[in-house]
Amino acid sequence: MYKLLLVLVIGYLMGCLQWSYFLSKGIKKVDIRTLGFGNAGASNTVSAFGWKMGVAVALLDILKAIVSLLIIRYFIKIAFLEDNMFSLYLNGAGVILGHNYPFFMQFKGGKGTASTLGMLFGIDYRVGIIGFLIILIITFATDYIALGTMALVTFFIIATIYLGFGTACVLIAIFIALQSMYKHIPNFKRIRTREESRLRDALKRKSRA
Repeated sequence: MYKLLLVLVIGYLMGCLQWSYFLSKGIKKVDIRTLGFGNAGASNTVSAFGWKMGVAVALLDILKAIVSLLIIRYFIKIAFLEDNMFSLYLNGAGVILGHNYPFFMQFKGGKGTASTLGMLFGIDYRVGIIGFLIILIITFATDYIALGTMALVTFFIIATIYLGFGTACVLIAIFIALQSMYKHIPNFKRIRTREESRLRDALKRKSRA
């Protein structure tokens, strides 16, 4: 049991590497949560500082999930953990919880989209590539990142079932999807009232970095 707790804690601490907060504080001398729609993450970084800084944050958030899962894979390799997919899924869920609820930011973080994508890459790079293409295509087709994210987490559940990773992994995938949906409720409301920022507006915005 303590091994699984360690897997979760490692993921959570890696997830707490809140790059949008660190970069906005370090470079812009401002808390990203005081700008835009008030959350920490790549999409709000794009809204506040332009697409270049937003892409940098997204890549770092993807990378932290990949690194966390690589650490767990190393523990599996040296037989510290059993060789099963559940450990990877549990660790990935920890990363997303750390990103969404970082302890040093009064548990007010981001929405976990980039970290979820990084988790997919950490599980299987082929699944990660498909997930990346899905969020890219749906986001460009609808002009809303939130809808691309919903397509991503839906694919995550379907892929977990299709690959036969087991009931526990499916439940974690569903939990991650529900987390994402909950975090994006304000976005859905703004889409309905046509107040949500569109992707093309973000791309047109010149980087202020």
